[in-house]
Amino acid sequence: MTKTYQLVGIGNAVVDVISQCDDSFLDMMGIEKGIMQLIERERGEVLYAAMKERVQTPGGSVANTIAGAGALGLDAAFIGRVHDDALGRFYAKAMQEDGVDFVNAPVAGGELPTSRSMIFVSPDGERSMNTYLGISSELSSEDVPNSTASVAQIMFLEGYLFDKDKGKSAFMEAARDCRAGGGKPGIAISDPFCVERHRADFLKLIENDLEFVIGNQDEIKSLWQTDDLEEALAKTAAICPLVICTRSGDGVTVLSSEGRVDVPVTKVVPVDATGAGDQFAAGFLFGMATGRDMETCAKIGNACAAEVISHIGPRPKANMRALLKAQGLL
Repeated sequence: MTKTYQLVGIGNAVVDVISQCDDSFLDMMGIEKGIMQLIERERGEVLYAAMKERVQTPGGSVANTIAGAGALGLDAAFIGRVHDDALGRFYAKAMQEDGVDFVNAPVAGGELPTSRSMIFVSPDGERSMNTYLGISSELSSEDVPNSTASVAQIMFLEGYLFDKDKGKSAFMEAARDCRAGGGKPGIAISDPFCVERHRADFLKLIENDLEFVIGNQDEIKSLWQTDDLEEALAKTAAICPLVICTRSGDGVTVLSSEGRVDVPVTKVVPVDATGAGDQFAAGFLFGMATGRDMETCAKIGNACAAEVISHIGPRPKANMRALLKAQGLL
């Protein structure tokens, strides 16, 4: 009997290494504030050594989403590539402990070290991320078992992996396997720059192979190179049956066969903004997998995002099921 999954994610398996610092440290180390920068191995070693009181957690955008959805009770799996080194073994074990099947064993004699992201959180809650991509970006079709993709009710792909051709082809195959098995594949756009680099391929994948797209307003606008969000939303909805757009403090807009819903959020000052979008996706996909309407899905997503920005780290700390029950969402 093949195991079926309510949710399968494919993404970068990155160990997040988080440390608090002040702005003068960022200046001194030449770290650009508030964005994600890709760095080389040597630079990664310098920054890692400079971190005080490091907190290590298994990260990666879609991996965080899958862990969040697993914590809500979904039967979930994650596909990512780690090296059989200390960080890679830590990663695989931590995902299993979070109740998520880590489908692929760490790669013995892998071609590169396990990926890591050095995240510096400044006093205002902004995060400055420096990511050494390592082995996770080498993910290819060989890492994505058809037996997993074809039994996924929902499959969630990470836009960052689009940077390499083998990642692209892994996505297309996985999406087709998922649809052939009756599942719904979709993508997290991940990053406006990611879209800049691969616009035509992104749009082709969304139109031909995907059932849903989740992105923030900047990412959705960059798909169409426009500053007009409404225009970008309409164009995306014309090629994809379900479009979920997070608009920071302005709430969430969902366009689907149910029509349009706009769900407001309560503005709060984040302690650490890490993972807000990832946990929103976790809540939304949990709602989708359990057959809830779009408005409820968005509300669950907002509740998960609000919880994760109230503390340091990209994954929920509270018992989210209890929290959702208390808010009348479960």
